[in-house]
Amino acid sequence: MDTELLRAFVAVAECEGFSAAGKIINRTQSAISLQIKRLEDRMGESLFKRTSRSVLLTPAGGRLLPYARQILKLQDEAQRLLGAERQGELIRLGISEEQATAYLPELLPRMADLFPEVRIQITCDISGTLVGRFQEGLLDAVLAVRHAPTQTGQLLGREPMVWIAADDTRLDQWDSLPLALNPEGCIFRAHAFAALGRTNRQWDVCYTSPSPTAINIAVQAGLALTVKTPRSVPAGCRIVGANEGLPELEYVEIELHRTPGQMGEAFTTFCDTLTEIVTHADSLKSVDLMS
Repeated sequence: MDTELLRAFVAVAECEGFSAAGKIINRTQSAISLQIKRLEDRMGESLFKRTSRSVLLTPAGGRLLPYARQILKLQDEAQRLLGAERQGELIRLGISEEQATAYLPELLPRMADLFPEVRIQITCDISGTLVGRFQEGLLDAVLAVRHAPTQTGQLLGREPMVWIAADDTRLDQWDSLPLALNPEGCIFRAHAFAALGRTNRQWDVCYTSPSPTAINIAVQAGLALTVKTPRSVPAGCRIVGANEGLPELEYVEIELHRTPGQMGEAFTTFCDTLTEIVTHADSLKSVDLMS
């Protein structure tokens, strides 16, 4: 059985769409459609039910899916064991700088012990940009803050957002609250604006940067406030107390995107290990992983 057809089938099943699947595995939508048609001809069954809004598995497709995943997993493992990838499998990870600081010190040594031949390429950026690169097939896995529902993101949990200020900063020293935030498109920025909009406090964005380091410097110097999760409080800073007059913030959802159809042992272990590390973080609130 042609594993490329099975890889396309798994991608469409997990993305629930031909266009999204094609972007992730670097195929045009027409090429994906042709591969699925060829597989359906070989199976003698229709594998997907197509509507104007969705692409869903038929009963036959649902029966085939676990076998397709197992075949792809065995193929990837055989290639690794037989030396077909002598340079080592490459895993392209997208992650924010603050998540990298929190989770990579545990993830990378564990992967190095289990799969010393694997190469890991890490791209740090804001979540929206990383998810876009993943959907274009430029990244294999992305740990992101959910901005909108997607067909590929697995919800791992929810983290509270908190206001952050320098240790010795008093909020009553400012008539207008100075803010240091990520650029437009960041969900933390949007939540800060929404929360402050429910109050009578005056505020202004004084510092803008996609870099957490730049934001941290402004806050640590006592020049501004910012919004983060509790795991990302920089040195010399504190979480602003509920009694200091700032509005309460909501939660953000953390999700993992992983390339459909990639079933190799190293990649599966990488994603499972990252999921384990993230879901055991103190600040993460657990959710039903079937959601």
